[in-house]
Amino acid sequence: MSDGSDVTATPAPTEVRFQHSADLPRLLADAGCALLVSTYQAGQVVGVGTAGESLTFSFRRFDRAMGMAVGVDRLAVAGKDQVWILRDHSDLAPAMAPTGTHDRCWLPRSSLVTGNISAHEVAWGRTSAGDPDLWVVNTRFSCLVGLDDRHSFVPRWRPSFISRLAPEDRCHLNGLAMRDGGPAFVTVMALADEAGGWRADRNQTGTVLDVASGEVVTTGLAMPHSPRWHRGQLYVLNSGMGRLERVDPASGQRDVVALLPGYARGLAMYGDLAFVGLSRIRETTTFGGTPLAPYHDQLRCGVGVVELSTGRTVGTLEFANGVEEIFDVQVVAGTRSPTFGGSADDGDDVWVLPAQAEPA
Repeated sequence: MSDGSDVTATPAPTEVRFQHSADLPRLLADAGCALLVSTYQAGQVVGVGTAGESLTFSFRRFDRAMGMAVGVDRLAVAGKDQVWILRDHSDLAPAMAPTGTHDRCWLPRSSLVTGNISAHEVAWGRTSAGDPDLWVVNTRFSCLVGLDDRHSFVPRWRPSFISRLAPEDRCHLNGLAMRDGGPAFVTVMALADEAGGWRADRNQTGTVLDVASGEVVTTGLAMPHSPRWHRGQLYVLNSGMGRLERVDPASGQRDVVALLPGYARGLAMYGDLAFVGLSRIRETTTFGGTPLAPYHDQLRCGVGVVELSTGRTVGTLEFANGVEEIFDVQVVAGTRSPTFGGSADDGDDVWVLPAQAEPA
């Protein structure tokens, strides 16, 4: 593990220390990608990239940052009471501090106010015309929604067992897998239709649902998150067990791909690699009694990199302090070192003007 001395980081509001496996920079560089990591507890989105043989880190504060979605020219971040839209301004990236380090830059351009819907994962799909189409997991109302500039949200789909829309977090719908530009699978913690009903037996009732049919694909998971469709296969995080699992949609059978030292939540797949978010767990009404709870002093917070073909953990990034819980992990393909430009936290504002901003 590195002692963090080789880390290049833009300023963060509070000191955050990292450790990582010695070969993680090379692994990211060879894969040709960078990472985005969200932590709602610390209210940050972290860009993780490489510069030479070192990791780079860039921070942007979002109140209760949760799900993220990387589009061709935009980034969506679900936060408290709103969803932020950042636009790609990568032509500005080389000028961002440290100068010459970054090659990808997003700057906030708008947000849509949803109110408290406990938005979890978000994902870009496509409209019939081929335009970007954002899907949001509305956990508080137990449904999938879209957004517009007139409504708090636009309901699009809900599990068949949910009898009506109500702000009661009935089944704890939390994860969304996209396939061919549309929603394909979701995770719920229970097939419950009463307020907070998922809490009754959450370590055994976690379920993956097929969106098209509404049918159960597999069940019996402990607080599952982050279903993903990758290379023709379905994966899910059996979070309370600290497992990455592969699911056969036809039979519901699950195979363990990897065991991980943390509450697994947040999953990005790229080639033969899976980037898994790991969290320490607290003894609360949510995490109390989780199968991992007896091992809380051995759990890690950060990202584990799993080789899908072997199940081996081939790289790690660990938050040594300042961050306890990860929510989402996203891959940024074809990027070396991402940044978010200036922010209100460091006073280094960035303004973008049209090419001909002066009046004639």
